[in-house]
Amino acid sequence: MDPFAFPPLTALLNAAYGALAGLSTFLEPLAGASAAALAVVLVTLLVRALLIPVGISQARAEQTRSRLAPKLRALQRRYKKNPERLQKETLALYREENTSPFAGMLPVLAQAPVVGILYTLFIRPDIAGHANDLLAHDLFGAPLGQSLVSAVFGGTMTPATGLVFGALLVVMIAVAEVTRRVFRPTPVEGDDSPMNSPTMLRIASALHYLTAVFAVFVPLAAALYLTVTVIWTLVQRMVLRRRFPLAAPVRA
Repeated sequence: MDPFAFPPLTALLNAAYGALAGLSTFLEPLAGASAAALAVVLVTLLVRALLIPVGISQARAEQTRSRLAPKLRALQRRYKKNPERLQKETLALYREENTSPFAGMLPVLAQAPVVGILYTLFIRPDIAGHANDLLAHDLFGAPLGQSLVSAVFGGTMTPATGLVFGALLVVMIAVAEVTRRVFRPTPVEGDDSPMNSPTMLRIASALHYLTAVFAVFVPLAAALYLTVTVIWTLVQRMVLRRRFPLAAPVRA
């Protein structure tokens, strides 16, 4: 079943198509065949600018969680053999501090529909019954509607596609490495909770590279969005970390 056959979603997709196609047309004198790619970059910057207040909220939530960490470890030790009481006391502590263990996830959740719409716009040959002209656009010769996986396994790989995707992946991996090093969680001595285990800390570090893995499966337009947004995220986190520094780890 095609969810975009549902009239409200069809109208939403068509409106997004019209806006992106119109912006691409406006940018053609400046960017030529890469106008749609530049339009995707501008849309990404607009979305991230609109989410700045959410990013500030996320930074505050991280600061609060770091301040609450010693209290949470104390609860874990006290109610180690009573998981239900531990969950109840943990939620009570978060309520008392007017925060949530899930605070800070909104930036990711808010961007999911944008990525989903971009993905859909560049994989469908038609939108609301008319031809999808966005598929005719490229970035330096690499089609915006083609993914790296489909190019490799579909036999349509070209040097331009390889170079463009390669450049984006290098940028994403470099940003992930910087993020991993700058925001690496500090193990707390004496904390025997699962989240402080070496295995979980390694998994948390590896998750920084997940965006680059995801990017090889989506159309180039969506991969371009992901590249711009991870750069924005890194810069924003570095700025906000200075404004909202984390509490120093306390030995349990």
